[in-house]
Amino acid sequence: MQMSEQTPANVWVVMAAYNEASVIASVVGGLRAAGYPVVVVDDGSKDGTPARAAEAGAAVVQHPINLGQGAGLQTGIEYALLRGAAAIVTFDADGQHRVADIPRLLDALAANNADFALGSRFRGATAVNMPASRRLLLQAATLFTRITTGLQVSDSHNGLRAMTRRGAQAIQMRQNRMAHASEILHQIAASGLRYVEAPVTIEYSDYSLAKGQKLSDSFGIMLDLFARRLHR
Repeated sequence: MQMSEQTPANVWVVMAAYNEASVIASVVGGLRAAGYPVVVVDDGSKDGTPARAAEAGAAVVQHPINLGQGAGLQTGIEYALLRGAAAIVTFDADGQHRVADIPRLLDALAANNADFALGSRFRGATAVNMPASRRLLLQAATLFTRITTGLQVSDSHNGLRAMTRRGAQAIQMRQNRMAHASEILHQIAASGLRYVEAPVTIEYSDYSLAKGQKLSDSFGIMLDLFARRLHR
């Protein structure tokens, strides 16, 4: 992707949201203020998430039932592609990502002639208020990903990432729930397309930690992904 092709108006931001009514307007508002079109895929929320996202300026697509973050992101990516997105950024709905990091990811795509720019909180960036247990979990997940994909990534479960149109067309998530983060990396490895990492800041809050995945869930995800690879 050439630098001249990168303008906020043709870089779509995709968010999957489930019961994020208390924060979604602020997250969408920050993105819209920076000029990015936003699609929020409401994944069967029981609160006011879709209405507040729409009021803040996002396009909203609704799943009638909760399918999980992977399914939400896949729906959003397909929506953005249909609307001519030149690049797509995935962005968490819980407020832990910074809008200011998006240009860094887009610049990394262009500078490295890459199709994927993966955010990393461990490459010269900051993870604000990260619990020690979360750091240990992420290190274990990253080691697992390196072994199973061959990708030498430093942060395997970072939801802030950018991709070119070609990169987005190579992604087809089938793991509906949190396993999608590992699945994307497996698909990047299989695609043969170029990837690069870029430093991004993750800000942990009581809210985002409460919404995040638990240690027991993560080990289950890794075992499931490993079993699936053995049976291919």
